[in-house]
Amino acid sequence: MHLDLSADEVLATTRSVRKRLDFDRPVEREIVMECLDLALQAPTGSNRQGWQWMFVEDQAKKDALAAIYRRSFEVYRQMPGAAYATEDPRAQRRDAVVDSASYLSDNFQRAPLLLIPCIEGRPDGAASSTATGASFWGSLLPAVWSFMLALRERAMGSAWTTLHLVGDGEREAAEILGIPHDKYSQAGLFPIAYTVGTDFKPASRLPASEVSHWDTW
Repeated sequence: MHLDLSADEVLATTRSVRKRLDFDRPVEREIVMECLDLALQAPTGSNRQGWQWMFVEDQAKKDALAAIYRRSFEVYRQMPGAAYATEDPRAQRRDAVVDSASYLSDNFQRAPLLLIPCIEGRPDGAASSTATGASFWGSLLPAVWSFMLALRERAMGSAWTTLHLVGDGEREAAEILGIPHDKYSQAGLFPIAYTVGTDFKPASRLPASEVSHWDTW
């Protein structure tokens, strides 16, 4: 199923989907691979293409990954949130965002498919500097976003989460899935499902004029 959205419509309406993930509808492997084929057209530093894509269908493994995520989410939920002015669009959506995130944490294991994108190398030592860190993650993250855009065009959705990486979580996930932890870094944990409805709209954002600078800060 293709929604036949324009490029601008895909870019403006690809949301982090949590409550509207359809946990009861199977996700076809061949359609996911279509999305991945498109994602692999994204730029990557020095054309190294050091990415690997771990998809998880096995229910026991999904349960284990969800447990790792939930453990970190419980800590995260107790942390104080950022303070915004009342008229700030981020303040107006904060309660809804928290509620949506809590729902996903409670139901992560129900997603038909999970994804952990990986990149060759470890962001330790020299790779943790600004320049090398930007290059390191910049070789993977454009492809991940392209994958999410491709999902949107096919009436599917996802949410970019990173809480399973906290503490020993990344290593535990690597052990569950056989990822060589010393050679590859995980960029997140993504639920993948068809969406309940496809009528996603542009989100409320700060005006471009408030976050742009020309020639000087």
